[in-house]
Amino acid sequence: MKTKWPALLALLLLAAPAAVQAQFEYTTNNGAITLTNYTGAGGAVSISNFVTSIGYEAFYDRTGLTSVTIPGSVTSIGQDAFAGCGALTSITIPGSVTNIGGLAFDVCFGLTNATISNGVTSIGQGAFANCTGLTSVTIPGSVTSIGEVAFQGCIGLTNVTILGSVTNIGEYAFYYCTNLTGVTILGSVTSIGEDAFAYCYRLASVTIPGSVTNLGPYAFYYSYRLTSVYFEGSPPAADLTVFSSDPTKVYYLPGTAGWSNTFAGVPTAQWFLPNPMILDHGASPGVENNAFAFTISWATNASVVVEACTNLANPVWIPIQTNALANGSWQFSEPMQANISGRFYRIRSP
Repeated sequence: MKTKWPALLALLLLAAPAAVQAQFEYTTNNGAITLTNYTGAGGAVSISNFVTSIGYEAFYDRTGLTSVTIPGSVTSIGQDAFAGCGALTSITIPGSVTNIGGLAFDVCFGLTNATISNGVTSIGQGAFANCTGLTSVTIPGSVTSIGEVAFQGCIGLTNVTILGSVTNIGEYAFYYCTNLTGVTILGSVTSIGEDAFAYCYRLASVTIPGSVTNLGPYAFYYSYRLTSVYFEGSPPAADLTVFSSDPTKVYYLPGTAGWSNTFAGVPTAQWFLPNPMILDHGASPGVENNAFAFTISWATNASVVVEACTNLANPVWIPIQTNALANGSWQFSEPMQANISGRFYRIRSP
């Protein structure tokens, strides 16, 4: 089967204009067609929809390249594929791509917009490093790993949103992003690597989700405007180098366990929310000792009402308990009832 592909590729190329053919070189392997080299003058380039991958250094240092259209047939972008393309201003990576290779867009200093579509699962080491014109980026929910130095030196980057299923933020991932002011980390991140947000001079606050169990050394080191770090769960493993001390202060939710007067060498205080919330992590929620329980966090001595219903389509909310939140939290518990097949809860102030 493999020997038939060069002939098929030749037919595909014959269908394209001669000028377009001359710009690209390809290899084939068991039906996969890799674009290996671009030799054109630059400008706006469209990649043919029979290409399944963009190979190592395929567009490396093509300084005249201003835009490129990647078709939905492409499943991977190789190492250094567009590195050094300084005139490239915008890129959309389709959802068909699962892996963005290491240094794929390194030193694309003209890149101001990068759209990473849902479907990408891995952002490789240094994939967007030194893209100094990049101003914001959203990591879609499909991504599970952000590689080391992935966005290092993106000094124009002001906002980062990390959604969904990312479990690991690699070492130096956002190192020296000196204009980064907003970081949103959601979902299932368990580890923030060494120096991940170090030298982010303008970062003033960050919220760490309860899923995080490890903060690497120097994770926020020399981010000297970082005044407030909010933790939604129990304290993760961390050493004394994570922060640069003053003026950083750590805030934790009432009802989360393991906190003391200091964390990683900086002072702590309770984080009182504007509205009550049910914690979705920790010792409970769930069924334990034949009862259903969850922890409510809000503010010291504030009162909350727990209501329940059995039908969300046509709810009739019935008050179950009212209680004051001593020290800002309260563990609600209700015995399991055999005659109730399903039960829904909500909380509100009295």
